Amino acid sequence: MGSKTVLVTDYVWPSIEPEKEVLSKYDVELVVAPDGNEDTLVEMAKNVDGILTCFAKVTKKVIQAAKNCKVIGRYGVGVDNIDVLEATNQGIVVTYVPDYCVDEVADHVIGLILSWNRKIVLHNEDTKSNGWGNAGLNMRIMRLKEKNLGIIGFGRIGKSVAQKAKIFGLNILAFDPVIDKNSMDKVGVTKVNLDQLLTESHFITLHSPLIEQTADMISYDQFNQMRKDAFLINCARGGLINEDALYEALESNKIAGAGLDVLVDINPDFNHRLIQHSKTIITPHTAFFSQEAVLELEQRAAQYVGKVLIGEKPNNIINPEVLNNNLLRSKLN
Repeated sequence: MGSKTVLVTDYVWPSIEPEKEVLSKYDVELVVAPDGNEDTLVEMAKNVDGILTCFAKVTKKVIQAAKNCKVIGRYGVGVDNIDVLEATNQGIVVTYVPDYCVDEVADHVIGLILSWNRKIVLHNEDTKSNGWGNAGLNMRIMRLKEKNLGIIGFGRIGKSVAQKAKIFGLNILAFDPVIDKNSMDKVGVTKVNLDQLLTESHFITLHSPLIEQTADMISYDQFNQMRKDAFLINCARGGLINEDALYEALESNKIAGAGLDVLVDINPDFNHRLIQHSKTIITPHTAFFSQEAVLELEQRAAQYVGKVLIGEKPNNIINPEVLNNNLLRSKLN
């Protein structure tokens, strides 16, 4: 039994053996929550030294109950399921893995563009149901060369999407208020404002974090600006899109379709109107996935937590301001 304990709130891969192997070197034992309910996590967090979380919400109540907790590690990029402000106030370091699945998500975006534009899903289903040649050729299929791909959020994944998309001859427009024009020019990308991106793009892909400023950033006004043949892709966070507005846009032919790997509800009902809509391609939050990516994620998330518990500074801290907090629970070298 390890001298320190880390609570795993939830995970979606086959086992946590990679985490156990990594954290055994830090003399850490893992305990796994039976569910991600707040009451469960409040009770189980009371005596742990650290928390590892995937999708479960690590709320203010959970953090306040975790009196001995020195670190909260997120399996992934976004930390919108963690009350980072409360963790910072309590002197708890929050770690994350911002660069583990860049190629996987970028590949997924390209796959959705090709699947939609070439009508691969439609033709596959029609051929298997109705036989060869029944789909007809009266649907819109674009020549991708010289069409516009709009990328909202030009971080690691956005840049990787741009690099891959240029191979198909797509023109790349990007909107990101924190990336300067010169940086985009160097990689052959045109920096534009959001309005221009929305009005000119045949394909639009979202790669922004979900924060207060970006919640519902694609809503009724934005759909009114888009081309009628536009295809919207979201492999980032469901909350970036107002789903009522998206449904209305699909129903009224304001846009042609949407490719969604995420929805607002992280466990949506089978009959969810966007899942069942004829103009959507849906994948169940698997854009991040490859065996290589998940192994890397498990190992690195565990390593960062382990480092904090022995007083070492981890590679990626989402709340570096906590290091100046007099209440910091783990003094880091």
